[in-house]
Amino acid sequence: MKNLSILGSTGSIGQNCLRVVGENTSLFKVIGLAAGNNIDELFKQIKVFRPQTVSVSNSTSKDLLKKKLMDLPLSDRPRLLSGIEGLLEVATLPETNLVVSSIVGIAGLEPTIQAIEHGKTIALANKEILVVAGELVTNIARNTGTQIIPVDSEHSAIHQCLRCGEPDEISRIILTASGGPFLNFSRAKLSTVTPQMALNHPTWKMGNRITVDSATLMNKGLEVIEAQWLFNLKVHQISVLIHPQSIIHSMVEFVDGSLIAQLGLTDMCQPIHYAFNYPQRTSRSKGKLDVNQLRKLEFQTPDLGKSPCLELAFQAAQSLGTAPCVLNAADEIAVDAFLKKKISFLEIPKVIGKMMGTFNQKINFSSVTEIVEYDKKVRFETDRLIETDFI
Repeated sequence: MKNLSILGSTGSIGQNCLRVVGENTSLFKVIGLAAGNNIDELFKQIKVFRPQTVSVSNSTSKDLLKKKLMDLPLSDRPRLLSGIEGLLEVATLPETNLVVSSIVGIAGLEPTIQAIEHGKTIALANKEILVVAGELVTNIARNTGTQIIPVDSEHSAIHQCLRCGEPDEISRIILTASGGPFLNFSRAKLSTVTPQMALNHPTWKMGNRITVDSATLMNKGLEVIEAQWLFNLKVHQISVLIHPQSIIHSMVEFVDGSLIAQLGLTDMCQPIHYAFNYPQRTSRSKGKLDVNQLRKLEFQTPDLGKSPCLELAFQAAQSLGTAPCVLNAADEIAVDAFLKKKISFLEIPKVIGKMMGTFNQKINFSSVTEIVEYDKKVRFETDRLIETDFI
């Protein structure tokens, strides 16, 4: 049995992780949960999975949860923690051997590094960690012998396909993208996109930022950078293809011309199930693809003219250093501004491009503190740019 700590348990990935645990109670036990301020959802999770330790974002949320827990028998009440100290403790609990890193944003960086340093296997569902700190994180994982198993459907697909060959046999990997809801929009029509339109993804149900990032193809760009570090690849070994059906989650082309693809439903529980069980595969009765129902599989090359965010991401992947951190921070602020109707859909890449031009230092981060401070600086300047109506 594997003992799990789930960081970000009340988010969409965290909830799917707990669904997988619920389907496999003989294989997995929840030891720790860490969440933000969604106390109602967290309380439901505690009642079902009975973790030993739970952490929330602050003392106010801790007090609210403590009151709710009075309704449970004393034996079912977990130890309560809060703040960054509580988060770090949940990530490094001695009983835990697998940590799910699904906290949104850079807030997940320090607890994930702490978990790696303590030798915990990481089920990684947070793109930002490898985007902003790929070199630092992978070096620590290499030094400690810690495994990082991707939970994103695309990287999970690559991870599975790579089991068919050796690292030096890889020609390239192909990350597939649905193309989002505006795949067939002209640039003129893209100028009319509203937040409500952007949040209506055709195939996946995700959080707001990742849904907008999917529409701009920034999400795929971040995955390119993440793939560099996960699979030790150069930028020229990574391609992106639009695949609207989202049935083939990604592919690997080997040097002999063989192309290995991973197919599945648009169901995040499948890659989570794979990550939790790796290196074994265990039976799963739900979420199986019926190939008899497949009618067509379409592919097309992304139009970078309509998707400048993807081009910016490839530039950051080529430059590395601070560039991916700038890309990620500026994108998050720009997407938030778009959702608040401060800027238009087409102004998102303009904001990001401006910030990448401003912050173009060729340095490598050596610590979490450096990364966090740089991230804050980029966010502050991006906010200031937007508030001064830069267009």
